[in-house]
Amino acid sequence: MSLATDAEPPAPDQLAAPAAAEGPRGSRLDTWWAGLVSTPARQRAWRWGGPLAVTLLAAILRLWNLGDPHSLVFDETFYVKDAWSLLHLGYEGSWPATPDPAFDAGDVDTYLAAPGYVVHPPLGKWIIALGLAVFGAENSFGWRVSVAVCGILAVLLVSLIGTKLFHSTLLGTIAGFLFAIDGHAIVMARIGILDGILMLFLLLGFGAFLLDREWHLRRLAERLAQSESEGREVLWGPAIWWRPWLLLAAIALGLATAVKWSGLYFLVAFALYTVLVDALARRRAGLPFWLSASILKQGLASFVLIVPLYLASYLVTWSGWFASSNGYYRNWAQTDGTPWTGGLAWVPLTIQNFWHFEASVYNFNVNEHSPHPYSANPFTWLFMIRPTQMYVNTLQNGTGGCGEQTCYENITSVGNAAIWWAATAAILFLVYRLIRRREWQVGLILMGMVGGYLPWLLFVNRTIFQFYTIAFEPYMILGLTFVIGMALGRRTDARRKRVSALWVVAGYLLLASVVTVFFWPVWTAQPIPGWLLTLHYWLPSWR
Repeated sequence: MSLATDAEPPAPDQLAAPAAAEGPRGSRLDTWWAGLVSTPARQRAWRWGGPLAVTLLAAILRLWNLGDPHSLVFDETFYVKDAWSLLHLGYEGSWPATPDPAFDAGDVDTYLAAPGYVVHPPLGKWIIALGLAVFGAENSFGWRVSVAVCGILAVLLVSLIGTKLFHSTLLGTIAGFLFAIDGHAIVMARIGILDGILMLFLLLGFGAFLLDREWHLRRLAERLAQSESEGREVLWGPAIWWRPWLLLAAIALGLATAVKWSGLYFLVAFALYTVLVDALARRRAGLPFWLSASILKQGLASFVLIVPLYLASYLVTWSGWFASSNGYYRNWAQTDGTPWTGGLAWVPLTIQNFWHFEASVYNFNVNEHSPHPYSANPFTWLFMIRPTQMYVNTLQNGTGGCGEQTCYENITSVGNAAIWWAATAAILFLVYRLIRRREWQVGLILMGMVGGYLPWLLFVNRTIFQFYTIAFEPYMILGLTFVIGMALGRRTDARRKRVSALWVVAGYLLLASVVTVFFWPVWTAQPIPGWLLTLHYWLPSWR
């Protein structure tokens, strides 16, 4: 009995593969590159140099002039002030009426001891608070720097995940480059709100599941080979208990859920994915009870590994609330509420209070229907129909320095259209390709979309926004990179075909770069005249 994984043999970097012996193959660029990375030391330098280079680019685009505008932008009015009070009280305090002008002006300590009602867990606000602790709440750079660092690290992760997923440093670097220059990713890393932080933890979980897949399949094959060599009949196969990457995934997704509850969707999607991977591996190995083993044996083992650690990671982020005596609903059962009775009367009042708080937040989130001019139906998200206008300011009497009497400053979370629409087409193509070819890399990328996007289609009547897409944008980028890899082909392709492919991909990357330069002002609140602002409204719904 033997176990074959569904992994394809590692493909070398697109520009570093050995040349074929027959006929004119590859390009002069391939030949030059093969010589450049011809030693193990140079290959290691490239393996890290490419991802680090695009990470540096991401840092420049996300940190440059980060403190501008010096006013709370969009939902920063909630999360920055919550983070500041959390840092001082251990829970989110309330604020007096219309506190933003005073906060912008540097009067940042007007928070009240009375708790404020919040609808998201505290971890994201604790992370924002790190920047406030270092730079102070009077400094708008401090409001945003923690989120910017998360956005920078996400670019590095996309590069490394892409390198691992496609067995190509070149493709991993391209993935990181596209994510580094996309406007939606840039905006969401330059605003002090939660979604960019959520995206980073989800990406950590995704990378951990990628590594766990390889770890699990290898050890399952080893255990089955051992049983075969010992002549023992195997009906179900073993349960693999030591899965360190799965434990890391549980922690990462617990922390993601501690930023926003939508991290739970990702956990469910990838828990099912691990069961599917195990089931297919056992079936290929010829085990008679492969399905029941993957669900009742390895599935239960994985449940025991994931769920307690996931819950613990979530609950530990509420330590400030549990340690306080004044958090919202902290004393609900003792004051306004009714303690549980009957079979649940033994539950400590602290736990009853926490459960009541969580239930209240759930009811708020599923019933949020307040109209908003930038709400967006999730069925339109992939086509970028209604991006969110985060900030709008008009400068009169020539004060903006844009060469006109009236200048406009905007921050719009519209993506780079050359990247976004191409990525949408790539994801749709990958659905077709998965059906036809059943490649594991394609399936893994699409699982990122399943966990990050599909659940939102159940909430079309709720007030939700296009910027939520940052949670699954990395998987759109990876899908696009997969297609770019197909377009590039291999160094062993016929020279004319290879040269044409290189020109097409280089031209596309240049186009994406030009679009980034053009849209940079409306991503970063640069003063521009009205006629130039109008040229950025490629769709009427972008206004």
